[in-house]
Amino acid sequence: MNTKRKILITGGAGFIGSHVVRLFVQKYSNYQVFNLDALTYAGNLENLNDIENAPNYTFIKGDITDENFINELFSTHKFDSVIHLAAESHVDRSITDPLAFVKTNVIGTMVLLNAFKSCWKDNFDGKLFYHISTDEVYGTLGETGLFTESTSYDPNSPYSASKASSDHFVRAYGETYNLPYVISNCSNNYGQNQFPEKLIPLFINNIINNKPLPVYGDGNYTRDWLYVKDHADAIDLIFHEGKQSETYNIGGFNEWKNIDLVKLLCQQMDKKLNRDLGASEKLITFVKDRPGHDLRYAIDASKINKELGWKPSVTFEEGLEKTIDWYLNNENWLNNVTSGTYKSYYQKQYS
Repeated sequence: MNTKRKILITGGAGFIGSHVVRLFVQKYSNYQVFNLDALTYAGNLENLNDIENAPNYTFIKGDITDENFINELFSTHKFDSVIHLAAESHVDRSITDPLAFVKTNVIGTMVLLNAFKSCWKDNFDGKLFYHISTDEVYGTLGETGLFTESTSYDPNSPYSASKASSDHFVRAYGETYNLPYVISNCSNNYGQNQFPEKLIPLFINNIINNKPLPVYGDGNYTRDWLYVKDHADAIDLIFHEGKQSETYNIGGFNEWKNIDLVKLLCQQMDKKLNRDLGASEKLITFVKDRPGHDLRYAIDASKINKELGWKPSVTFEEGLEKTIDWYLNNENWLNNVTSGTYKSYYQKQYS
């Protein structure tokens, strides 16, 4: 039987968070899993309607920047562990509203750290603060090389700067207060339930509706892509077996130039939609580049592979097909999200 734990997962109604919540609720029946989410535009409780009545699951609507609220939560529930995923994450939004990213990603993390520290004081035995971060804190790479856990931080956008800051604060609390922590930095995630502002679900939706596919610059920006269910499995492994005060990079070993990815997506969509091969590629439209656009991200995930035995379960082609199939089979979810009606789910379920 699993050791009983009370785990607070922040941002658990979001894309990655919902997969982590589902995994922990279904896999660890003796854990009490508390999902804290503010239900901003990217938080969607429809992502979790299959487990919402599970006896070991509790949803809490709230904002991680609300210090009094967070302190009261910790005082009431005495969470022994935090898996911190709540974050503003879209680079384009950070360029237009950087202060929102400072508030959520930096101040919100600080509020959680302070509440965790105050709750347990010096009695941290069996406790853990697990902070989920991004490879974007490392900046950009040239045509060669990989990000390792010892790569110097060099963020180039307000988003990545805010995540870098939160990483530093987590480490500082570990050094200053002996707060037990672990950090992981992941590459670009894709998969089911991703809000359609990100490249893959945005383009799936646009192809379905015969809308333009806006590709930044010349399309040669390169990213390493990680299937979200593989990421959730890695988080599970790090949470249970990772070494405290360590950082683990999680990557999919799947480097793709944006334009090549989009063309592969177009090919798969044409087949799924029974369109003439090449029809969707005609929707590709090159648009003005965004400021501070990093050329290339690529993660060296050998540490988590060697120490914990994790590796991706699917190739990018396999994961992309699974992702496309999910969106095509869940058009109601996609329509609800793109129309904004998904926001009424909370009122229906929790009024």
